[in-house]
Amino acid sequence: MNATSFTDNGLFFQPHYFTAPLDYSNPGKGSIEVFAREVRLSGDTDSNKPWLVFFQGGPGFPSPRQNGNSGWIKRATQEYRVLLLDQRGTGNSSVISHQTLAGLSPAEQAEYLSHFRADNIVRDAELIREQFGVKQWAILGQSFGGFCSLTYLSMFPESLSRSFITGGVPSISRHPDDVYQATFKRTKQKNEAFFAQFPQAQSMCQEIADHLSQNEEYLPNGQRFTVEQFQQIGINFGMSDTFLPTYYALENAFVTINGDKQLRYEFLNNMLMEQGFQTNPIYALLHESIYCQDFASKWSAHRVRQSYTEFNYQTGQSFYFTGEMVFPWMFDQYTNLQPLKEAAELLAARADWSDLYHAEQLGKNKVPVSCAVYADDMFVEMDLSRETLAKIPNAKAWITNEYEHNGLRADGEKILDRLIAMGNQTAATLV
Repeated sequence: MNATSFTDNGLFFQPHYFTAPLDYSNPGKGSIEVFAREVRLSGDTDSNKPWLVFFQGGPGFPSPRQNGNSGWIKRATQEYRVLLLDQRGTGNSSVISHQTLAGLSPAEQAEYLSHFRADNIVRDAELIREQFGVKQWAILGQSFGGFCSLTYLSMFPESLSRSFITGGVPSISRHPDDVYQATFKRTKQKNEAFFAQFPQAQSMCQEIADHLSQNEEYLPNGQRFTVEQFQQIGINFGMSDTFLPTYYALENAFVTINGDKQLRYEFLNNMLMEQGFQTNPIYALLHESIYCQDFASKWSAHRVRQSYTEFNYQTGQSFYFTGEMVFPWMFDQYTNLQPLKEAAELLAARADWSDLYHAEQLGKNKVPVSCAVYADDMFVEMDLSRETLAKIPNAKAWITNEYEHNGLRADGEKILDRLIAMGNQTAATLV
């Protein structure tokens, strides 16, 4: 069922559908549908108003379903028509799931999925820009969306008037091993901060982990719940205001039935709701490939984890949550990832990934690039972001410890306002 236009809270929403090649280098492989939703102020008929395209974080998650005229959308619509792009494979853009991939062999699944990285996401945006007849537009990239932004600046800089990036300036050359060396350290620091605030949570986590090691507990979807899955809720520590909700969940983990201690259904249901991999498998399947250029990841996070043995929980040791990393065992344990295990192995072994960034082009960049870099970001290491920005002319960074990785969601109006001002300053020097 196709989306329709509507008005809400002073905003007008208009859906747009496009047909794009699966493989731009070989259109004969077939096509996919790409969806984007236009957002503008209700009654705004200014056809000359510039466009701002939003690239969502992930990979593998759709654009925001905006609810209300607030946050960064409120600031953006003051001077832009906003285009919320469902990146290919997400939302209403030929969605990828265990259901849609079920009819393909593992080799066919891997080949199909190989066309869903940032380079083709950017090509989709270019196709839309051309069909709209727009000479240039601005882009806003959050997290992985920032990775897409640097790919856009590498491939089609002449199409961009401004680039705004929040929590998403990647290394343009490093191996993912370097990335995970940094993020495991940062994740350990977040654990230490959490357990310092809630010392009693350490014994709670150990009790849950030991119980899972010694007993079979099942999530509402019938999947056995394990220590490794429990550790993965630590991904939340990369977001603001998540320590207290995590503690509340821990203190209500158990219930005693006829003298038998077991995990509460409420707790188990909450744990299932944390598993975004079940509904958005691109995140698990292609997460490490977002760093790959002419080399294979070979399960980088899993290999790096072995040098951080504290994350491999054993009874009697301190408990640590993990972060946003993906691991090969997920395709054994997660119900909706199990049918994709062989494809995941093929993708992890693939070495012929195309380049996502062009250092030479970025080195002569003329597009004003304004970035919010979060000093304590658990997902995108500040030092690697600064290393990249030092190589890109006309790129300015606002480095702050005021926000976590979800700053755009937490205080988007303020953050985008500052980035727009930064971009205007840079543009003035280029005139």
